[in-house]
Amino acid sequence: MLADVINAGTGAKARTLGFTLPAAGKTGTTNDYHDAWFVGFNSSVVVGVWVGFDQPERIISGGTGARVALPIWADFMRRTARRLPAESFPVPPGLEQREICRVSYVRAVQSCPTYVEYFKDGDDIPSKLCPIHEGTFKQEAQRAVQGVLSGIGKAIRGIFK
Repeated sequence: MLADVINAGTGAKARTLGFTLPAAGKTGTTNDYHDAWFVGFNSSVVVGVWVGFDQPERIISGGTGARVALPIWADFMRRTARRLPAESFPVPPGLEQREICRVSYVRAVQSCPTYVEYFKDGDDIPSKLCPIHEGTFKQEAQRAVQGVLSGIGKAIRGIFK
């Protein structure tokens, strides 16, 4: 989850600032922009950057963690990478990964914008295919079958109400 902050969330600015290694983190901002921070890590180092004043005072209008602390963090991490190279985060054993559509939040088809989600034993893994984006011929056929089976299931449930 925290890797998504840097790859597609409030910390994505780190990527546009040239930080490309695997990492994760969290932005933070107090009310009225009195404090802003970014705490991030990779497989080699953990770094927290706080921006603010010792007495409550607005940093700047719109002074979020992503705007004022993250650039400092990204610069430091870029420089640190030369001495402490980062590796990808290992996936814990027992997890299944699935590509999920970023729009419909169900199983992705060919043209979906996607992200990878991990599921543990007992989780409800999405089985429905994305109804929004265009899939391959096989995916479209699977989606049609799912639609027919869903209709039959609804009809049967209606009988027993």
